[in-house]
Amino acid sequence: MSFPLLTATAALPAVGAIATAAVPAARRTAAKWLALVVSLATLVLAGIVAARFEPGGARYQFTESHAWIRDFGVRYELGVDGIAVALVALTALLIPFVLLAGWHDADPLETGSPRWRPTQGFFALILAVEAMVIISFEATDVFVFYIFFEAMLIPMYFLIGGFGDRAHEHGEEAASTQRSYAAVKFLLYNLVGGLIMLAAVIGLYTQTGSFSLTEIVQARASGSLHMATGTERWLFLGFFFAFAVKAPLWPLHTWLPNAMGEATAPVAVLITAVVDKVGTFAMLRFCLQLFPEASAWATPVILVLALISVLYGALLAVGQRDIKRLVAYASISHFGFIVLGIFAMTSQGQSGATLYMVNHGISTAALMLVAGFLISRRGSRLIADYGGVQKVAPVLAGTFLIGGLATLSLPGLAPFVSEFLVLVGTFERHLVIGVIATFGIVLAALYTLVLYQRTMTGPVKAEVARMPDLRVRELLVVAPLIALLIFLGVYPKPLTDIVDPAVKQTMSDVHQKDPQPKVEAAK
Repeated sequence: MSFPLLTATAALPAVGAIATAAVPAARRTAAKWLALVVSLATLVLAGIVAARFEPGGARYQFTESHAWIRDFGVRYELGVDGIAVALVALTALLIPFVLLAGWHDADPLETGSPRWRPTQGFFALILAVEAMVIISFEATDVFVFYIFFEAMLIPMYFLIGGFGDRAHEHGEEAASTQRSYAAVKFLLYNLVGGLIMLAAVIGLYTQTGSFSLTEIVQARASGSLHMATGTERWLFLGFFFAFAVKAPLWPLHTWLPNAMGEATAPVAVLITAVVDKVGTFAMLRFCLQLFPEASAWATPVILVLALISVLYGALLAVGQRDIKRLVAYASISHFGFIVLGIFAMTSQGQSGATLYMVNHGISTAALMLVAGFLISRRGSRLIADYGGVQKVAPVLAGTFLIGGLATLSLPGLAPFVSEFLVLVGTFERHLVIGVIATFGIVLAALYTLVLYQRTMTGPVKAEVARMPDLRVRELLVVAPLIALLIFLGVYPKPLTDIVDPAVKQTMSDVHQKDPQPKVEAAK
């Protein structure tokens, strides 16, 4: 293509972030509308990419390649396969809802607030994260990917630490301390992972003489690239560690509950529904394609870690008193399912994992944003402070229920399809792990239904008796997400048609074939 569509899709929110930050402080509303318009324009570009993508065509499409740092062999290379197209579309889809949901989250608490341009900064940082996430999905040069993989930590740090949740049981001073702790913990965990990955990136270049994913994969396929077994395994571990922190996978997950708990609900959605997907996506794109032998070698251990994440996250979600931390631990469980599907080494498992990334993003956004609307009304994140909400705000309660049912993968809603495929793919090769993983579904039903029962049913508590129902802006946020959950739950074919060819090519890269079904001969 003569027009750099992929660059434009990532550059538009980046330019929008700069323009939003430059809006005069007195014109907060103008900054909000500018950010929203930019996010909608980005969604249009992402829609064009998805519409023009040919599932049966070349593996990487809309490719761009330009020399960048010639002395080190770094090229500005972009390209998308079906997996990347799905995740770029998810990112572009969710950002407008994140902006709408956080419309008033960064408004000054009082006239003459000492914070410098809080509203403009909040919206600009969200657009900056969108730009960096999109280009991370598009990059086919390992060095380019690494730069934006790390760079997105900076705006996320300020979003968590500078624009945290105002609902805190111990007051503003304690809330500020907790926000700072959560932001620093998020940054340190991910920086350590990134530094280890940087060493692996340099090691990869010394072994291959290239940062280009396509060149390295082609060299492997042609037999012209041979890497010592021990070297490949160490490099794989360097990449995988960074991605496991970002994902997050047990036991590298502990930053997530703090970050999601202290962030505003829209920023919590940005963390788990958008940013964390870069980690699981990179496992598919880089770990499996660059290090096929090491991926097979590490699979048994990774499957065990994924299984622990599934059960551990679900068990801790059951015991939570804080609504947002409950959703955070539920997400850890869901990411366990995603990693399980990736390393099951079956086409069903990897297709399910990719669909899970998309569907989890939509379902978590729906549940967390409605929870954020609920918390903003009551001023508390504690489950015990609610009761009887469905009698005073039935629409809020109904959307909260649908988001919760999607989280537990109810048949007819989008996450069910992806979770079913992951389990089918796991059962084909790893029966025992698949059987144990199904207990995560039971626990999901427990923590979701108990959450709904304690907050929405029972006697109406005095503090929620005058709680207003969802407003027009809030309905504009929630209704499309609910509609998508139902549509993709009934008709997932648009996603599977795009994703399946890319999954088959990834399976070929790691020299894996689906097990043949065992059928007994008729007597």
